[in-house]
Amino acid sequence: MSQISPDDPVPVAAPADAPPADLLVVTGAGDWPLECAARFRRPPTVASSLAYLGPGEAPGARRLRGRLRAITSSSRAEARAFAGYLGTRRPVRVVGSPQTDTLPVRTPEPGSVLVVTSVTHPDGTGGAAPGTELLLASAKRLQESGKSILVGLHPREDRSLWDQYEISSVPTLEASARAEAAIGIPGTVFPMVTAVGTPVVGCVDPALTVPDHLLAVCSSTIDDAADAVPAIEAARLPDAATLADSVGPIGGSAGRLLDVWAHAAHGRAD
Repeated sequence: MSQISPDDPVPVAAPADAPPADLLVVTGAGDWPLECAARFRRPPTVASSLAYLGPGEAPGARRLRGRLRAITSSSRAEARAFAGYLGTRRPVRVVGSPQTDTLPVRTPEPGSVLVVTSVTHPDGTGGAAPGTELLLASAKRLQESGKSILVGLHPREDRSLWDQYEISSVPTLEASARAEAAIGIPGTVFPMVTAVGTPVVGCVDPALTVPDHLLAVCSSTIDDAADAVPAIEAARLPDAATLADSVGPIGGSAGRLLDVWAHAAHGRAD
């Protein structure tokens, strides 16, 4: 908690100092959500898929399932993955992603490639993603081929690893409107980038288990930096059915999500 800035725009409180709440929203069933659920037992609870999660059932999911008044996800494909992660057959409300409520207008710059970073080295705030070294090597190959590299920096990524490239001053989704194609380790932003109209190439690693709906939006996947240039040159968007399944409804998503939360907070199960 010592890293929280006093002028942080998001109100933050330590568990011991948290004010009374009408609703507890968990984004998964990892150690921290489970700790919060165990500490805050009084508020009704909703699970909303708002962060990257693996495709298998989480070991602690059974500790949450009985408390959930509602479950939400951004798309049908993500809903299937989130239900599997939670180990439930309950309906999952597909609300879309609030980030797609105001999609940028795509104006691709010739030769521009967006590198969507993950976390290369673990630190005190969390672990790192397998495949990050491949992404670094791929960016180098792309630049050497004459591509203009624009970096969408993960909030926890070490900025110094990417200093030789242009680092976007706007969020990754907004930056994707400038790129002819994007490359990165498949994550939650991938379907949203394709919603902008920018095709994506996935960097994969044997140690990385990627949910099917994130792989589905990739034009292709690579496991060798030597393949980065041809993969980017051939990058294409997925078909319309895959986009609809993986992206979900566009427009009004924040309102739909808040409606589900409000219903749950007022005692109505989904």
